[in-house]
Amino acid sequence: MNILIDIGHPAHIHYFRNAIRLWQRHGHRVLITARDKEVTFSLLRAYGLPYVSRGAGGRGLLGKLLYLLKGDRAIIRAASGFRPDVLLSFGSPYAAQASQWLGKPHIAFDDTEHARLEHAMYLPFTDSVVTPVAFRKNMGNKQIRFQGFIELCHLHPAHFQPDPAVLTMVGLTKGEPFIVLRFVSWGASHDVGQQGISQAQKISLVRDLSRYARIFISSEGPLPGELEPYRLTLPPQHLHDLLACARLYIGEGSTTATECALLGVPNILISSLLKPATCPGVHLELARYGLQSWFTSFDGVLARAVALLGEGVPADYQQRRQVMLADTIDVTAFMVWLVEQYPDSLRILTEQPDFMDRFGAVPVSP
Repeated sequence: MNILIDIGHPAHIHYFRNAIRLWQRHGHRVLITARDKEVTFSLLRAYGLPYVSRGAGGRGLLGKLLYLLKGDRAIIRAASGFRPDVLLSFGSPYAAQASQWLGKPHIAFDDTEHARLEHAMYLPFTDSVVTPVAFRKNMGNKQIRFQGFIELCHLHPAHFQPDPAVLTMVGLTKGEPFIVLRFVSWGASHDVGQQGISQAQKISLVRDLSRYARIFISSEGPLPGELEPYRLTLPPQHLHDLLACARLYIGEGSTTATECALLGVPNILISSLLKPATCPGVHLELARYGLQSWFTSFDGVLARAVALLGEGVPADYQQRRQVMLADTIDVTAFMVWLVEQYPDSLRILTEQPDFMDRFGAVPVSP
């Protein structure tokens, strides 16, 4: 089987990279097309995953519309010599539309309910949409739901054990407490009208938390001058190793907050999206397990942070993580099977509703 995967964001590499290795081990060929965004290309190189660039995207409405044509054309051109049997993506309109041109099925993975524009652009051209059970949006008869979180593709204990050597890379000693802060640019199309915290609040947060632990900041954009010394400089492929060792995570990045929750690391997510009507289902589910705290504004964040730095909290989070792992599946194993057996896998899931249970795995205690 020839599998074409389109990557639009660095996080998508983590969602697919373990499955890619398994597909290749099973004798399948994989071609990656990728957008030039942030650290995407450096991550692909770090994992030894060859790729074809589809450019850096467009700015403004006109630029994005023009890039839609360019991105579609780049994928179609890459596919012409590869002859894919199936195209995969995390909600990529480009892969979906290219699949229509190529006459091949497109399977989209998604967990972002508020990405309405992306849904409108990819859903008509997509054969199957794979979402967590917690996903609050009904995507119609194309939707396949799994018990878990997309980030378990790379953070399930069957595929990830943190490397403590990362502490030396950032100048820490074993047992030294540290806090990771993440600030995002709010530039994605599904972020329009949303916001996190102000520059003054970022400065205040660092000043108040520095008395408790070392601070590292991951930021998509510029930082105030006084915060630049805190900027994290670490090869991106080691970020999850660092997060797994953190005492606390606070940030505007929902994916990173979810990753920390799945690692059993106390975390606080700050986003105006987290209101009852718009809060993504995955965050409601993580809160139900007691694995995540979230705020729609900066009010109350510091008090919650101090509480999460208290004695016994890390052990509580690890216990809650074990409960979560016992309830979820190895998403990579499910993804590999779904694609390899497609479209027969759709019939099996319909005829045998409990079939997905076999992708559950005995959790590995930390």
